[in-house]
Amino acid sequence: MTSSDAELRLLTEAREWAAQDPDPATKASLLELVRLAEDGDPAARQELEDSFRGPLQFGTAGLRAALGPGPNRMNRVVVRRAAAGLAAFLVDAVAKAAAGTRPRAVVGYDARHNSDIFAAETAAIFTAAGIETFVLPGALPTPLLAYAVRALDCDGGVMVTASHNPPQDNGYKVYLGRHAVPADGAGAQIVPPYDAEIAARISAAGPLESIALAADGWTILGGSLAADYQRSTAALAMPERFPARDLRIVLTPLHGVGGGTAQDVLKAAGFTDVTVVAEQADPDPDFPTVSFPNPEEPGALDLALEAAERLDADLVIANDPDADRAAVAAKDPDTGAWRMLRGDEVGSLLGAHMVARLADGDAAVEAGGRGVFANSIVSSRLLARIAAAAGFAHQETLTGFKWISRVPGLVYGYEEALGYCVAPEQVKDKDGISAAVLIAELAATAKAAGKTVFDTLDELYLQHGLHASDQLSIRVADLGLLDAMMNRLRVSPPESFGQSAVEVFTDLAEGSAQLPPTEGLLYITRNLTRVIIRPSGTEPKLKCYLEVIHQVGSAAELPAARQAARASLDEVLHDVSEALGL
Repeated sequence: MTSSDAELRLLTEAREWAAQDPDPATKASLLELVRLAEDGDPAARQELEDSFRGPLQFGTAGLRAALGPGPNRMNRVVVRRAAAGLAAFLVDAVAKAAAGTRPRAVVGYDARHNSDIFAAETAAIFTAAGIETFVLPGALPTPLLAYAVRALDCDGGVMVTASHNPPQDNGYKVYLGRHAVPADGAGAQIVPPYDAEIAARISAAGPLESIALAADGWTILGGSLAADYQRSTAALAMPERFPARDLRIVLTPLHGVGGGTAQDVLKAAGFTDVTVVAEQADPDPDFPTVSFPNPEEPGALDLALEAAERLDADLVIANDPDADRAAVAAKDPDTGAWRMLRGDEVGSLLGAHMVARLADGDAAVEAGGRGVFANSIVSSRLLARIAAAAGFAHQETLTGFKWISRVPGLVYGYEEALGYCVAPEQVKDKDGISAAVLIAELAATAKAAGKTVFDTLDELYLQHGLHASDQLSIRVADLGLLDAMMNRLRVSPPESFGQSAVEVFTDLAEGSAQLPPTEGLLYITRNLTRVIIRPSGTEPKLKCYLEVIHQVGSAAELPAARQAARASLDEVLHDVSEALGL
């Protein structure tokens, strides 16, 4: 095919898409792109090529992409086809598992551009397919949707959100429940093979005009479900065991949908001294005060940290825009400066606090007898040591809460990307609001004892070794570069990191008795330095996770151990970059 033939085919495909597009805004923008491309505009041609570079792939993360026209973008055409495919899957799954039972589904949405429209069309398509459908009463946090799947005994759930992605993005996150999956996965995000089964039905959806939309018939939920979630989340606090409530908190929802819910829950749990960052308090799909609405990104917490300094606060808690993650910052007593804690630090603090909450006096317990602690394989190994010392079983999973939440007997799980599950019986997913309650509880308990959260961390390091971690993320424009970098590592495997010889090398793509196959490479050196390298599941990035462990004999040795750990991490970072050819 010549370039002129390819261009003609692209322009024809774009016009055909515009002719079926029910959204006048995306239709107009697409026709303008066609006009500019015909006039020889290279930027318009490139945008068209990317927008029509095959259909947006549905996977375990559902759908997530930039808003815009075309099959490789988030728009009403793509969402209608996704909803039709998911509806067909739910109808088939329920017919097999419980013949004669009407399928049930719940739909939620955040405050991003078009989220409410995508949710409404999903409800209309589900209803037309014979599914009893419920819709959350407004833009609300993702954990509330996950809660609703179980509370309403649904077979499926959809949350329209792009979480912490840039403002131009949106997404479609899918949960399965009741009759659609085995009991251990009910209420969790999808995993294989369900993603492939749903994707196949999306591909099999007929022409857009054949997808029926009901005019009405779904139920807009009242406020009672959200009130139930808030009540049960606030009730996670244990004032009889941890009575301290003297804690000044600065809270930011980063222009997302969690602010009101988080503030109400914290207040109901007894934490009344909460100041919300005014500039970021209300939902705003443009996220005007941050360059990237992700609490992990540099600068995202600047306004919250300024408020904390001004108010002489004890703690900063930040939720990402859909409130399924929580970031924590506090004033480091060593430096006198505010800093955000790493996800592994918060995950370990919460793990130790969960042990204290679940403790049964001094009675010895059989390992695993009271539940299981879990974290993703790229998260710190400190939680495993905390759990073992307290007599709890521990399990590592693949990255993502779709795996963590399925661990049998789970009582607490976390991943280093600021995701924490402190009440799996309530929300089978990460939940930044319930995590905030327990973070406040452990911080207030430390303050009442004359300590900070950093002191509590030091106590864990003295008992289990100083675990220090870091990351290297390499963003690429061409996804083929990720394969090239992974192949380079397989062909020329590193022999050492940080002057310590590699003793264990695991190609995670081969799978094991403990973990299903996943694209990634794991190295452990003689001195227990660990390096994991894997492509991101949601972004065009190669992610490298590093962890070093230094044993510490006394509190006096901690400052030197911290410096040594930082030096070790810097050495490992250098070696990883060299191994990748950077």
